[in-house]
Amino acid sequence: MAIINLTQAIARSGRCSRRKAEGLIRAGQVKVNGQAAVLGAKIDPAEDQITVAGQPLGSAGKKVYYLVNKPIGYVCTVSDVHASKRVVDLVPKIPKVWPVGRLDKDSRGLIILTNDGDLTYRLTHPKFEHEKEYLVTLDKEIMSALLLGLKRGIKLEEGIAKVDNIKKTSPIKISLVIHQGWKRQIRRMVQACGYKVADLIRIRIGKTKLGDIRNGEYREMKSSNFSA
Repeated sequence: MAIINLTQAIARSGRCSRRKAEGLIRAGQVKVNGQAAVLGAKIDPAEDQITVAGQPLGSAGKKVYYLVNKPIGYVCTVSDVHASKRVVDLVPKIPKVWPVGRLDKDSRGLIILTNDGDLTYRLTHPKFEHEKEYLVTLDKEIMSALLLGLKRGIKLEEGIAKVDNIKKTSPIKISLVIHQGWKRQIRRMVQACGYKVADLIRIRIGKTKLGDIRNGEYREMKSSNFSA
């Protein structure tokens, strides 16, 4: 079997995403052949014995993919056991899945849930620049200065936030496309221009569309649906 990155092996097992695997390695929770693993390590899945938190790493199981229409009020965090409404609770509990990216509690629309670490990496790493499309309703009439400002870019803590495409669809509604994925980015951008978001729904991630999935429901997909 081919030599692969350790984080890739952990992700393929369905244990967690590559990003979380890096955190486990940093925390000393991963061992290869009894020795503490280091970031960037390469392994042979057929020869090397990997343990995570003392447990053997299982072989890659069935990968599942759910498109979910997240309702307002649901959180995308998996680890928050105190949250009364988690998006992962809208799909079958086995196998364990996690959200690809984020969608804040006050927003609704498309979120992908999976146990495929490779797909999570491809859809969330900034270098791939996957588009995300939103329909946004604001609290007052939209002026041309807002559209121009969002196109030129808004300075946020992380850097300059820009929209890739924007269209006014009604006096108080816009559709926009971004490839950045900063926390509550759209809300912060329009707030910097003197507006507030009244409603925000994501309708597309890359080539994957929300379509006719009803609020709070999901549709199971195949890995081929996410091919580049």
